[in-house]
Amino acid sequence: MKMLNKYRLLDANLNRAREGLRVIEDVARFLYDDKKLSQKIRNLRHNLTNVTKSIYPRLLKSREPERDVGLTIKEGKRSNLKDILFANFRRVEEGIRVLEEFSKLISADAGDRLKKIRFKIYGIEKEIATRIS
Repeated sequence: MKMLNKYRLLDANLNRAREGLRVIEDVARFLYDDKKLSQKIRNLRHNLTNVTKSIYPRLLKSREPERDVGLTIKEGKRSNLKDILFANFRRVEEGIRVLEEFSKLISADAGDRLKKIRFKIYGIEKEIATRIS
């Protein structure tokens, strides 16, 4: 078994979380025309970047997309906007949870900051779920 590369794991989950936030942000911006909500999501995406900024060069250096054993995993079909949104909320929440846990190997403060972001996302998810239903 290969030695744990925590930076590669952090990089993959940072990408996962930021990409999911971008999808949600674009739905709020372009489909809902909700400037306040899209700005709130954008701020969280930028906060995520700020938490990881100091180690980003290390994350980038550890990136090995060509070796990713999950590269061929197929994603589920999306039937509607609700499917897209909630798949991306799950992606973001799970990615941030992994970041939160493994960042503690580097910085306890980062774990606390990531937890706050994750809980803000839970609130936004509820807000959007209410809008959809």
